This record gives sequence, C-alpha cells and structure tokens, in this order.
Amino acid sequence: MPCARVVPATWIGKGAAEAIGDEVAAAGAQLVVMDCTLSPGQQRNLERRWHCKVIDRTALILEIFGARARTREGRLQVELAHLTWQRSRLVRSWTHLERQRGGFGFVGGPGESQIELDRRLIDDRIARLKRELETVRKRRALQRKARAKVPYPVAALVGYTNAGKSTLFNRLTAAGVVAEDALFATLDPTMRKVVLPRGRRIVLSDTVGFISDLPTELVAAFRATLEEVALADVILHVRDIARPDTAAQAESVRRILKDLVAEERLASGTIEVWNKIDRLDGPDLERLFNRAGRANDRIRLVSARTGAGIDGLCAEVEALLGAARRRMTIRVPHEKGAALAWLYDRGAVVERTDDEDGSLLTVDIDRSDCQTLDNRYGVRAAAPTGGGAGDAPGYP
Repeated sequence: MPCARVVPATWIGKGAAEAIGDEVAAAGAQLVVMDCTLSPGQQRNLERRWHCKVIDRTALILEIFGARARTREGRLQVELAHLTWQRSRLVRSWTHLERQRGGFGFVGGPGESQIELDRRLIDDRIARLKRELETVRKRRALQRKARAKVPYPVAALVGYTNAGKSTLFNRLTAAGVVAEDALFATLDPTMRKVVLPRGRRIVLSDTVGFISDLPTELVAAFRATLEEVALADVILHVRDIARPDTAAQAESVRRILKDLVAEERLASGTIEVWNKIDRLDGPDLERLFNRAGRANDRIRLVSARTGAGIDGLCAEVEALLGAARRRMTIRVPHEKGAALAWLYDRGAVVERTDDEDGSLLTVDIDRSDCQTLDNRYGVRAAAPTGGGAGDAPGYP
C-alpha cells in the first residue's frame, strides 16, 4: 500500500492504518511486517491499534539471520546486531524491580527501574560480544598473515542474497556448502583452494549476501567477515540476471562495496558474474549476450547450476590476476630443487632449459613472489631482454 507521506505517530496515515487494521482483524493475523524502519513509538502505536505484534524490515532481517547462523561466530554477530537494535526499543512495561521511594516528599527518589536494569544488562552483553568479535577479527588477521607466507590470491564472491553465490562456490570448489533457494542461506564465510585452468592456485571465499538498505547494525556486526571482501585480490559480483529487478539489486551491492573497498581497486578488480542464465529462453538469452558484449566492464554469463560459462569465468579470473605478474628469467642450481618445485607451484613456467649448472626458466610470476624466492631460497629473478608482463600469453 503506497504511502504519500510519513506520519510521525504511525508511519502510515489514519485511513491506511484503519484499512490494514480491518484486514488484520478479518484474517485473525498475529503478526504484521512493515517494509520500512519503524521507530519504537510507531511500533508501539501500531500494535495498540491493531492488537497484534508489529515488526519492521530490520527486525525481520535479524530474525532470518538468527535462524541461519550456524557457527559460533555467526551467532555472535547476529546477537550483537540484535542487541544493538533492541536497545533503542526498550519500553517500561513493568516496574516490579523498582525500589521504594525514600525520604520525605520530593526528597530522594526511586532506585534502579526495570528499563534501566535492562539497558545496563544489554550494554554489558554488547561490550562482551564486541570483545569476542575483536578476538575473531584478530584471528582472521593471523590467518591472512599465515596465508601471505604462501600467498595465494583471494577471490571473494559477493552479491545480493539468493543470487547463487554458494551454488557457484560449490561448482568451482566441490565444497558442498549449504546452498538453498532462501534468503541469507550463507552467513559464515567459507574459503577453499581452487586450481584455475592454467594451473594458477587461488583461494575462493563465499560471503554473506547483501540486501538493499542493509541495517547499519548488521554492517557493523559483520565487519570482521566483510574484511575478507575488502582485502580480496578479485571481487566476483554475482547477480541473479533472471530477476526483473537485477539492476536495482546490483546497485545496492555496489553502494555497500564502496564503503568497504577503495573505488579505484573496485573498478579494476571486479568481475560481474551474470548467473542463472539457464532460467532464460533463447531470445532473452541472446539479448543478454549482446548487452554484455556492448558493455566495457568485465562481464561473464554463467549458470552455476548447469556449469555453463564456468570455464570462461575461470579464464577471466586468471587473466585479471595475471595483470600483476611479470615474465622473469630465473637460474636455479641443481642443489636447490625445493626452489624449482616452489616455482612450478607458484608461477607459470613458460620455458625451461637444463644444463650442467642447473635449470634456466622463463616464468610468469607475481612481483611479490620474486622477493619471497630470494628471501627463502637465495635465488634471484631478472626480467628477460625485451620481456615484461605484457609479453606473457594470456596476461594482458
């Protein structure tokens, strides 16, 4: 039901409130969900008018998050968001813990009331949750530091809720994570190693789904989780391209990403994955391919369910990561076989010549790996004459 203006007392106008009240009474409804953000006073007034429980958009999202949380970290994040939201909605519904007034007349006053006690208990619990989540954040930082010692690039799947991120994650990794046709099926990030077609190894991260007008309480509570997106080398923005409102959903995701990732890196490191093309018929699919072809952005059309377009997506990820690689000439002595194995694992060996002094390799390798090779094995790399990153095939 459209609302011409917001009424301070009830958010909707008197006529709309009466009409909805009649429908609630006729249906015997016990719960009404408002697709907006209600103030505590508006929520209370509507409940008194309709004689049923009323919740707003934020409360509904929190309820869904609470039902989906499976790990301890996820439950901590949801509880923090819920308590932060609930704190502003405490009402003085009973006074059985209120102390007796002391003194004479207006001298003295009541002790701690129920609402004050509730607020203090909530504040104490919020403080404990923030400390525990800070421990989670530090643990994630240590895990990232450990991964940096064997620095596989990280690709993060992001997108609107129910866009097919977990299905795509399972398609690429065979991880078997929960993938349901439901809102916020994934709350806890999952990371798995993926080997790309040219042998490049990466870490793929499945993250929580976004939604338009995401409550600020949730953004703050899931900050530790969203750091994985902020620090990713490649961002795969997964869109449910079969939905009529896919453009609006994509814009909502971009707004959230702009608060997490620098705009320059977001523009250079993002691939749009237009998912669920299996749900489109021939003419619509052809128009979609033409539209993607006219766009200047990195776009890949896939079906995570059937596997269509997955090879092209992997090639695009590999090409984007390859932009950070350089073609180097490296001499590895015979006695440093570990360095040779490490090069095959970390880089793409283009050419190799063996002689009595060892192996001479031409390798496409990340700039950071060149320093690691020198520090760990004492083997130095040099750019070949006339060579460079642009000369590596498949790495523009």
